[in-house]
Amino acid sequence: MESTYTVTGMTCAHCVASVSEEVRAVDGVTDVVVDLPTGAVTVTSSRVLEDARIRAAVEEAGYTFAGK
Repeated sequence: MESTYTVTGMTCAHCVASVSEEVRAVDGVTDVVVDLPTGAVTVTSSRVLEDARIRAAVEEAGYTFAGK
């Protein structure tokens, strides 16, 4: 399964790494690709994930989850 979310507040490679690390820690996530210029975060998972779990991971990293 693949879903793309928008995250705001990222400004550098460290931001990308922080978001990637937190989202990868969500159970079921198999890959994360972050596009810094657009704020797009594409999450690949082995099953359907609740958006709330991704939101929590993004917020734990210190950024704003703007939705799908």
